[in-house]
Amino acid sequence: MTSPPQALLTRPPTKLERAITSWKRPARPMASALAADTLVAGAVGAVTMGPALHSERLGVGAFIAAAAVAYVSAVSAWSAKRLNRTWAAFVLLALCLAATVSIRDAVWVVVPALLLAVPIGSYAASGGRSWVEVLGGGVAIVPATGLMLPWAGRGAHRALLSGRRNTWPIIRTTLIATALLAVFGGLFIGADAAFGSLAAGLTPEVSPNTAIQYGVPGVATLLLASSAAFLGEAPPPLHILTPEPAKPAGRWSWAVPIAALDLLFLVFCAIQAGVFLADDKDELLRSTGLTYAEYARQGFFQLVVVTLLVLAVIAGATRYAPSATRRDRVTVRALLGLLCALTLVVVAVALRRLYLYEQTFGWTRLRLWVHAFELWLGAVIVLVAIAGVVKGRVPWLPRTVAASGAAAMLVLASINPDGFIADRNVDRFNDTGKIDIVYLNGLSADAVPALNRLPEPQRSCALRTLARTLDADDPSLTTNLSRTRARKILKNNPTTPPTPCL
Repeated sequence: MTSPPQALLTRPPTKLERAITSWKRPARPMASALAADTLVAGAVGAVTMGPALHSERLGVGAFIAAAAVAYVSAVSAWSAKRLNRTWAAFVLLALCLAATVSIRDAVWVVVPALLLAVPIGSYAASGGRSWVEVLGGGVAIVPATGLMLPWAGRGAHRALLSGRRNTWPIIRTTLIATALLAVFGGLFIGADAAFGSLAAGLTPEVSPNTAIQYGVPGVATLLLASSAAFLGEAPPPLHILTPEPAKPAGRWSWAVPIAALDLLFLVFCAIQAGVFLADDKDELLRSTGLTYAEYARQGFFQLVVVTLLVLAVIAGATRYAPSATRRDRVTVRALLGLLCALTLVVVAVALRRLYLYEQTFGWTRLRLWVHAFELWLGAVIVLVAIAGVVKGRVPWLPRTVAASGAAAMLVLASINPDGFIADRNVDRFNDTGKIDIVYLNGLSADAVPALNRLPEPQRSCALRTLARTLDADDPSLTTNLSRTRARKILKNNPTTPPTPCL
């Protein structure tokens, strides 16, 4: 049996394979000064994040560790002459996202903000303008962590070789100082109980648990800082992944489906206008078998999916739309502009339905999340309309959409979500006498000022669990504005003894 020709056994590399093989490593090993900066960042992460693992509470220490990583990224970008306004804007957004841990206590807000800060900072180090570069730059920190290790290892090896003449005197001096402190410190501890208590407070307990507690965040911060430094000096060639320009579709084969979709949206919006403007909405909806409250709740998530699909349709239509003549360009802008306008009406309908449901049944974290997400989708629709319909394709759109996502997360954190939810539920209780104490018990310290407005015994019932969790003060590096404020409120106005709450 003859073997197949060699040409059949080989295939051209994919774009992803070409991008990986074309990713140029830095010409020189990691500089000694940059390696020292990454080690300092790792030490800062260990010291500031270690207490957070022990107390299981995030605080200002996480922001300090993020600032250390940002400093290493700045040093790397400066040495590579890649500092620019995009880098500064996205690093600032990443730091603002990380700063939420020093202000808010709600884990469901703080953790997503911290996780979002990583791809935002990754894109800042990677750079780029296209959609592929923005999305790829956000995840570039992952492969960079593996590619960085040989580069950092060569830098550390070179630093040790070049500094071997000075290494032994430093080690010797450190050992002598440690031995002297250990001998004389032990004698002073045995001679004076007060000094022994002070030394016990200053000397950390050494055990496998403390090694893990401080070692894990230290190593994680070190790897993150080193990867950011690597991206600053060797950004990935993501432009290779940019798809080739598509062959434009025929005018009618493109325009007819979009026009039909516009017509469908127009009919839906007309029906919604009739419902919301009717004097007797329940009578109008009697044929559907739904009350107005049920109608408000029904179909909300389908409308959110509709908004997401419209963005996909606009992306595909823009890619394949004909643009050879002025008539083609006017047709594209008219049809897609109408679709964007009608989609904003759909967004408004979805938000109105959710708002009516919240007014009837109260606010929850999930409802606030989807409310914020739908508002952000509406903002994206507006950006797409401005960019693609009014001005045509513009290079700022991908970066602006990414920045708007980070800004939306910051806005959500700024309104104090748990406090907002508690405030609305307290107002609802004052108006209707209805309240879900079990749900309010699960809110964070952010909600304490709002829950403090409740009358007794509802106030103590809602705050009793939080009062127990906030009984002990936080370590200094896990301090948090919301928890500090909550402790002050509970200290001035303690909860009453246990009473029936349901």
